[in-house]
Amino acid sequence: MAVNSRPLPTLPVLPDAAADQVLASGLLPELAYAFGGPFHFLLPDAFDTNLRAMQGALAAAGVDGFVYFAKKANKAALFVERAAAGGAGVDVASVAELREALGHGVRGEHLVVTGPAKDPALLQLAVQHGALVAVDALDELDALVTIALTGQIRPSRILLRVLPPAQPHSRFGLTEAELATALDRCVQAGDAVRMEGFSFHLSGYALQPRADLAARLVELCLKARVQGLEASRISIGGGLPISYTDADSWHTFLAEHKSSHYHAGKTFHTGDFYPYHSPLAGADALAALLATQPEGHEQSLARLVRDAGVLLLLEPGRALLHQAGATVFRVQGVKERDGYQILTVDGTSLSLSEQWFNSEYLPDPILIPQDPDSPEGVFPASVGAATCLESDMLTWRKIPFRCRPRTGDLLVYPNTAGYQMDSNESPFHDLALPPKVVVDRTDEPRPRWRLDRHFT
Repeated sequence: MAVNSRPLPTLPVLPDAAADQVLASGLLPELAYAFGGPFHFLLPDAFDTNLRAMQGALAAAGVDGFVYFAKKANKAALFVERAAAGGAGVDVASVAELREALGHGVRGEHLVVTGPAKDPALLQLAVQHGALVAVDALDELDALVTIALTGQIRPSRILLRVLPPAQPHSRFGLTEAELATALDRCVQAGDAVRMEGFSFHLSGYALQPRADLAARLVELCLKARVQGLEASRISIGGGLPISYTDADSWHTFLAEHKSSHYHAGKTFHTGDFYPYHSPLAGADALAALLATQPEGHEQSLARLVRDAGVLLLLEPGRALLHQAGATVFRVQGVKERDGYQILTVDGTSLSLSEQWFNSEYLPDPILIPQDPDSPEGVFPASVGAATCLESDMLTWRKIPFRCRPRTGDLLVYPNTAGYQMDSNESPFHDLALPPKVVVDRTDEPRPRWRLDRHFT
């Protein structure tokens, strides 16, 4: 039923011409029929645009840098292929990810291997293919030295991962004492190890702490060179935010949302949500980071990096995937409740990872009705999933749809390529994992599409 009470807050996504063309083309109902279940569609041009923008931000700041795509953000082969074609590398953390990257065109020396307590097989492959390894523990360093000495293939290329002082309880990184020991062992290892610099893993999206820690890594490089080590690069990880929505919509939502706006009175706190708007996002955030003056320094981070002759590495995931895809479900059931509906779709919230972090994926889903002449109004609805779990909700929030949702309609969750599509996917109930469809052309009446090679 239409509701005429105080309007529910909305969170519309930023304009995206390519996605809008796909929605208007009539392709999505055909694909939903063909696959018989939920699916994702991917937009390669968006990835290319984001990558070029980041490379441009480095060049504009006069910084020698290199971008690695964080593969964990999306399993699709497409984005690995686009990274290779665009002159970028790939950040991997497992044997399968490393093999996938090699198999889709990424050169071994353009891989960086991250993650804690790496599998010995992963370290072996990394050394064999000349990948850079972010060393997270002393025993990992010892293993890499042994591999290089016994295999006599090539030296182990390493970064030493630093424990952030601002996050002393992080499980990632080496303490000051461990760093000193690691540097001594690198010197002792001689040609078996190429100690190329330092890296860090830092939670959050604030620019100043990231600039401060990057400056500290530059200083560590200068000190390591005194010991005869190469120390020519630093990795600042990811942590570049993106904006899903505009500032007014985001701040209005935060000010107005309350438990009555959610199914079953579900309570979310403001801090539970990803920051769906950022005044500086993607490549603009990178440019601002490079222009930031680290604490205790009179120069920008870009100037510090240039003066030290340091190569700046970064490992963005979400920021490279902005507007690079969306997720499509079919409504397979509708229930009326007091003032709103509960829609049940043909997939699970395992395909929208925020729900599994006790949060909510907030951008408004887009309803594509089977009947284009459906009467307009305001029809609030929450969206449940197809499993037998009470908590399996794609959207707890009551979305004010502009026409009445009905069985057979499609729901499109926009801009889901960054982490949402598959970081928590599971074939629960033996439901098939949603396939990924690559839409190669969106500027034609009939978009060209194919299955992603990872799926095939």
